[in-house]
Amino acid sequence: MLDIFGAGMALILLGPLILAAMFFIWLQDRQSPLYCGRRVGRSGAEFVCYKLRSMRVGADRNAVDTTVSGDPRITPLGHVLRRYKLDELPQFWNVLKGDMSLVGPRPNVAREVALYTAEERRMLALRPGITDFSSIVFGDLGEVLAGSTDPNLDYNQLVRPWKSRLVLHYLDHQSLGVDVSLLGLTAIAIFSGQTARRGVTWLLEATGATAELTAISRRTAPLKPTPPPGADAIVTSR
Repeated sequence: MLDIFGAGMALILLGPLILAAMFFIWLQDRQSPLYCGRRVGRSGAEFVCYKLRSMRVGADRNAVDTTVSGDPRITPLGHVLRRYKLDELPQFWNVLKGDMSLVGPRPNVAREVALYTAEERRMLALRPGITDFSSIVFGDLGEVLAGSTDPNLDYNQLVRPWKSRLVLHYLDHQSLGVDVSLLGLTAIAIFSGQTARRGVTWLLEATGATAELTAISRRTAPLKPTPPPGADAIVTSR
């Protein structure tokens, strides 16, 4: 009910903004303003995920799944869309369709899911979502990996281990209260990522997260290569 009501209201209220953004995206290069990519959803079923196109047409053909700050594939307007998360707005339609929820792990492409450990595959029990703990903690992913010569590998060594642990924590502690809190913190994150991360840290502590996980949510120390959940070794290839 929360998904249907929330997504329906979002599409009604934000519909004019979505249409205006689509017009200006089309005006750039006279190409489709929507990006329709295949993602892996609940129980491993694939679905089409809708986004406002923030990259040049065909940008996904080079198999680089992680986008860093300054990526030349991003259009000038795309930088603005990504900064304020406007490119994600069409996913409210995915929520209405039942492909996604308002809160849940961000959906990945099949080649990323193929790398999951047995422990990480537990995440597929959840319907993917527009936001979750990791979406807020790593809302500045492009800046985290800025300057990387191999974004896919660095993502798997530095970010994936903690994103997966945050998703698994949500899986074990999900509730209506947690979902509503995460939706509120996501709205705050658009204007202040630091404030939102403080809220996430409090929420993690309130739900019994480990000290290691709450430390990561504060993002006060550089990320170090770490094995993903269920693995003993750091990922050495993508």
